[in-house]
Amino acid sequence: MHNEILTSVSGLERSMTEALMRLCSVPAVSPHSGGKGEDAKILELAKMIDGLGLKDITLKVEHVDDDKAPTGRRPSLFLEYPGKKSRRLCILSHVDVVPEGDRSAWSLDPFKPEVRGTRIYGRGVSDNGMCLVASLFALKAIQDAGIVPEYTVLLAFVADEEMGSHYGLEQLIERDIFRADDLVLVPDSGNDAGDFIEVAEKAVWRLKFTVTGKQTHAAYPNHGLNACRVANILAHEVDDALHARFTGKDETFDVPYSTFEPTKRAANVPAVNIVPGREVFEFDCRVLPGEPLDEAERIVRGIVADVGARTGAEIALEIDRTDAAEPTSPDSDVCRLLVKSVREVLGVEPQCGGVGGGTFAVFFRKKGIPAAVWSQECDGVAHQPDEYTEIEYLVNNAKVFALMMAGE
Repeated sequence: MHNEILTSVSGLERSMTEALMRLCSVPAVSPHSGGKGEDAKILELAKMIDGLGLKDITLKVEHVDDDKAPTGRRPSLFLEYPGKKSRRLCILSHVDVVPEGDRSAWSLDPFKPEVRGTRIYGRGVSDNGMCLVASLFALKAIQDAGIVPEYTVLLAFVADEEMGSHYGLEQLIERDIFRADDLVLVPDSGNDAGDFIEVAEKAVWRLKFTVTGKQTHAAYPNHGLNACRVANILAHEVDDALHARFTGKDETFDVPYSTFEPTKRAANVPAVNIVPGREVFEFDCRVLPGEPLDEAERIVRGIVADVGARTGAEIALEIDRTDAAEPTSPDSDVCRLLVKSVREVLGVEPQCGGVGGGTFAVFFRKKGIPAAVWSQECDGVAHQPDEYTEIEYLVNNAKVFALMMAGE
């Protein structure tokens, strides 16, 4: 039976390639990052599913309100197909993508995907379009081979993962969609070898600082208060303090220590001869489980108060925090099923460990539902210019998903 499934998937390679390019030609950038959200992409995905001729499936769209979205809400699409057992294998991928960033750094239009040799290039082809398409075509391969899956299959194509899932899974998981006995796979992290299964994630901690001084001409800085300088002082002191305090290590994580990275900085003034009166910058922090985030917050707020008092600037701090959840056991049913399928397709022995986060898995783990994170994907291409995926990986992921659907 497994040979029939693998052969069926292999025969869909061209169709999968075309589907991935078609889907990734539709931007789905968060309205909180300057985009229009997922509506157009969900509509295109629904058309694609209709064209595949899948039988006996149930489709449902779930919405989450978002006043920044053009429609006032963010859509997620769920597809269910009955198997021999009512217990479900749930595969969750996300339809949203990050912005393209500096367009000049791309060698192609990010939303006009291209095949170059063995690869597909374009924004979202790796993160997370490849696995979205692979999960859908895994189900098609099962049906084409005339095989009834062991488990009922639930494919979830979810909004807002890239911005923290506030308008996606964070609210959806509170609805009557998922079950305690679901086998949950999140194919949103992996490596080229396909030999790593993520079972634990760090806490995700994002800090946004808004520094308000007084704008003036750069020739007369004494007439103003340079928010850029204050921001530089603040960023340096926060960076040093967090690294000095949080020095723990956990070798089960691929980066075995907590990370505190200054990342985003908003545009301030249009000309070099203007002293900015407002500066906005952010930190992205990934903190090992067990580290005291409450203490980290106290440290940062103390620095904010001190720098504000020393400089006279007003400083506002916003915190977006997702605490770490209990790890998924490598002996859980979903991990055992995944290991068996990966071993058969790739001929490797997967190892379980932790990553910097964050994925959908944390929401399931906090509900006590074991979730595994795995895919075969190209290292280091997500969120980069000229993002790409190997066509071979697209096919291999579909094979692993299809074998998991077929069961042990």
